[in-house]
Amino acid sequence: MVKIRLTRGGTKKRPHYRIVAIDERKQRDGRPLEYLGTYDPRFNPEKFKIKVDRFDAWIANGAQASPTVRSLLKRARKRAAAAS
Repeated sequence: MVKIRLTRGGTKKRPHYRIVAIDERKQRDGRPLEYLGTYDPRFNPEKFKIKVDRFDAWIANGAQASPTVRSLLKRARKRAAAAS
């Protein structure tokens, strides 16, 4: 099964994450099927970008999002609605 989750990058005490579609049996930082966005929690407010159209395509094909990615997507959609 394909999961949409975060992979960690950055250095010690300076995390940076990528939002990826990856097989659930792969390790956390394994090779993903597709990169869907980024998330940087060190800023206030946090910086994140998500390719919403690709996210929706993966969900339509049966992928499952992690709770963290799901909450980031909600915030991204809320920002997009407020901007328009």
